[in-house]
Amino acid sequence: MKIHRCSMESELLFSEPVTACIGYFDGLHKGHQSLIDHTLSKAKELGTESAIITFDPDPWVVIKQVVDVQHLSTMKQRQKLAAEAGLDHFIVLEFTKEMSNLNEHEFVELLKKNLNLKAMICGFDFHYAAKGKGNAKTLAQHDFEVVCVESVNDEQGKISSTRICECIDEGKIKEANLLLGYSYVIEGVVVHGNAKGTGIGFPTANILADKELLIPARGVYVGKVEVKGIKYPAMINIGYNPTFNKRRLLSVEAHLLDFSGDIYGEQVQVSFYDKLRDERKFESVNELIQQLKKDVQSTREYFE
Repeated sequence: MKIHRCSMESELLFSEPVTACIGYFDGLHKGHQSLIDHTLSKAKELGTESAIITFDPDPWVVIKQVVDVQHLSTMKQRQKLAAEAGLDHFIVLEFTKEMSNLNEHEFVELLKKNLNLKAMICGFDFHYAAKGKGNAKTLAQHDFEVVCVESVNDEQGKISSTRICECIDEGKIKEANLLLGYSYVIEGVVVHGNAKGTGIGFPTANILADKELLIPARGVYVGKVEVKGIKYPAMINIGYNPTFNKRRLLSVEAHLLDFSGDIYGEQVQVSFYDKLRDERKFESVNELIQQLKKDVQSTREYFE
């Protein structure tokens, strides 16, 4: 998959005919995957290459001037998922205030200046251009085919990034994963902690998570940690270590099963599979140790 960046000044990213889907695609969840499936199918029908068009930064950061926005995925993660889906091109629109002020016609002309568009795939609720006045109907006024894809629903309603964020905020990881279509992942660097886990026989990797990514609710989770391309089953704790009561900042710590080694400074990926329990303060260190033993056993049993 080739990655391109498109700005107000750029022209002709590539000349091959292309079928593209468009959106922000945070998380590339099951709803987004439906758009990608339609894109691949239409590209095959028309004999074109396939592409995904997205924005950087998040349009709300530019339009609403929101700061410290957390997402379900980084741009790099979205690119990886798009490549795995089989798309030929990943196109990043460098979203600026100037771009946000383009009207419906000007925005499409910018795309056409850069791409040989034969078909555009969008969601039923897709809006673009100044004040969100552009939609599937205005796209259809141009000389390329437009396919408007309906929402993907389950028994609870529409699958959306907002709904998945709410699940993760509430620690409902299994539900979030079902909506995503894969296990939720955060990335970060292993840094030095206070070594309390090592002192009681449960050494942990203290992970400084990417600040862009949404951190699940406090608690103990079962999952896997990928280190240097190898995934290890892990018991993951998110919280403030209330038993020791020395952390003021939220920590992400993972106890990797059957692993030993120095991984300080390593970039790791933490996948969340299920929540074991809420975070709580224990009356003694011994009580904490006994609970951690149970958590490790639950983690082992999860992967049996």
